Amino acid sequence: MKERFISKREKEKEQEEDEDDIFYKAKRKAERLDEENEITITILSEITNFPKDKIVYKYSQDISMTGTRIQGNVRLPIDTFLKINVTLKNLKQNVVVFGKVKWSKAYPIRGYFEAGVEFVDTPSESIKKLGNYILSINQYKNLNPVGVPFWIFEKFNKPKS
Repeated sequence: MKERFISKREKEKEQEEDEDDIFYKAKRKAERLDEENEITITILSEITNFPKDKIVYKYSQDISMTGTRIQGNVRLPIDTFLKINVTLKNLKQNVVVFGKVKWSKAYPIRGYFEAGVEFVDTPSESIKKLGNYILSINQYKNLNPVGVPFWIFEKFNKPKS
């Protein structure tokens, strides 16, 4: 009986998280790419009372020209400035962006933390590279229902500048 109650509570919590995601999706300024990319972060802000453990943020999701969601092992305080080195999954290229943490969530059951990062003071060259990448991947998904490998598709379907 107790297990049943706990699982019901977890389901309710997941529903609340889904409602939060819907709210944030409505507020988005730019088209996002639902793809997981490898990242490394450098914290540029000075933070007091921060854990001495190694801070590991390895993945970004829902990346756009204005921001991304990142996953890691430590909760990042809001307004923390970061330098993020993003390895774009399909191109195997790196883009360096600078961002500010806008929100932070803990997922103790899953064992990780998430943070929403808005890009600030990022060179226009990096934003353009990111925008072209997002456009090409979304174009690929729309025009390639049979699943031709991306590197072949990209050769013959460059996005218009």
